[in-house]
This record gives sequence, structure tokens and C-alpha cells, in this order.
Amino acid sequence: MGMHRDAHIVWDWNGTLFHDVDAVIGATNAAFAELGLEPLTLERYRELYCVPVPKFYERLMGRLPTEAEWELMDATFHRYYTEHRVRCALAEGVAELLAGWSSAGRSQSILSMYGHEDLVPLVRGFGIESHFLRVDGRTGPSGGGKSEHMVRHLGALTGVDPARTVVIGDAADDALAARHVGAGAVLYTGGSHSRASLEAVGVPVVDTLAEAVEEAERLAA
Repeated sequence: MGMHRDAHIVWDWNGTLFHDVDAVIGATNAAFAELGLEPLTLERYRELYCVPVPKFYERLMGRLPTEAEWELMDATFHRYYTEHRVRCALAEGVAELLAGWSSAGRSQSILSMYGHEDLVPLVRGFGIESHFLRVDGRTGPSGGGKSEHMVRHLGALTGVDPARTVVIGDAADDALAARHVGAGAVLYTGGSHSRASLEAVGVPVVDTLAEAVEEAERLAA
């Protein structure tokens, strides 16, 4: 089967299609409280956040967490997040953007570092699953980067050309994963990073997902 003629988008989920930043900040602060760390504001979180996540914790603690500390914080984060994600919704205009991209004959998929078994029913519950060739969440331990997951994700998509693929996400790691497979990237300011930290990556940075789709179309032309 030959390559698709049209562009493909690989969407990130958390902080991109799914506007869950309030739940993420709350979960992060719940995890920090386990070690007696001060809570973070959204602005401070966006200034410091990075992956692998233990490195983010090191920026705040002045040292890497011990294995026991990491396990405690990770478990607390996911417990809090699972309880509070129910209040979160899709980002503005997502349903229309997905439908528009599909109706133009282009393809799209989701690759997230959120656990696969939790991700799939969540996407399905929003009624948008039919827009995607594939929905992949993280398998294996949490806290790592996306690059190798991106290799597997694109490898499982028959006929998708990495050179005509654009990754849309809210984190520097999304752009690194795109670069790793020879794809383009657009970064969105509505999630985990400040605009300044995203701009340092050297790819287009946008404030809305509508702008992100426009950039993706341009990059994959």
C-alpha cells in the first residue's frame, strides 16, 4: 500500500486535545505535599516542567527523588488526577477541527503518554474516536519521553509518511519525538509549558489548536 497523499497529524492528548491542566496542577501539588514541598502556581509549573518527570522534580527539590519518593509521588499524582479528570473537557473547538481535518480526506491519530487502558475509553467517551486511525497511550512505566513510543506509533500506521506528518502537542518532548522520526511539529501554549520554553525548541508555537492545524497543513504541504 502506497503512502497517503495527504498530511497526517499525530495529536497529543493531555494538555492538547484534552484540556486537563487544572487537574494536572492539582495532582502535581498533591504529589508534592507528600514530601512537604510548597505548591506550584500554573505559571511556575509551566516554567519548570520537563520530561523525564523525575528531572522536573529535581528542578524543584534540588536533587532527584529517591525510588521510594518517586513511587509515592507518582501514585499520588495518578490517584488525584483520576479523581479530578472527570471535570475536564476537550479543548475549545476540538470536535470541529477533527471533523474538518477528516472531511478533507486527511488522516490523524493520537499518541499520548497517558496510560493506554485509561486513554482509550476516555477518547471514546467524548465521541471522537472515529476520527483517528489509531489511539495509542503509554505502555510500561510512567514518567519517560515519547520518542520511542512515536517510532512504534508511526510504524503501526500503514501508509503514513513521516515527512508529511506533523505532531501537535503542548510539550517540548512532543517536538523532540517528532524530530526523532523525521516529522514536523507544532507546539500549543494551552498545556504544560510556557511560551518561552516552547519557543526555545525551534518549531512553530501557537496559542490555539485552530492555528496549530493551519500550521500543520502548511508544514506538510
